[in-house]
Amino acid sequence: MIRTRPALGFIYIAAAVMAALYFMFAAIQGDYGLFRRIELNAEADALRTELGALRAEQSNLENLTHRLSDAYLDLDLLDERARNVLGYVRADEVVGR
Repeated sequence: MIRTRPALGFIYIAAAVMAALYFMFAAIQGDYGLFRRIELNAEADALRTELGALRAEQSNLENLTHRLSDAYLDLDLLDERARNVLGYVRADEVVGR
């Protein structure tokens, strides 16, 4: 007498275990898995930090632009920029190299 039923049951159980393992792996390691979510959260935090730094830099540049505009001219800033960019020196200054 040959028994085929228990072997068939074993195949079903093995297939179910394999499917469960596959879905657990996909839930942890897959494109939409737990590790990818943690990675995306870390990347989002880094981008938020970078955005804050860029907004601060933008605010600083807007301030400098306003101070050099026609409506409000900061002569000290204009003098500083002319010295740095164009290399201007006043007549009463001594330049050492």
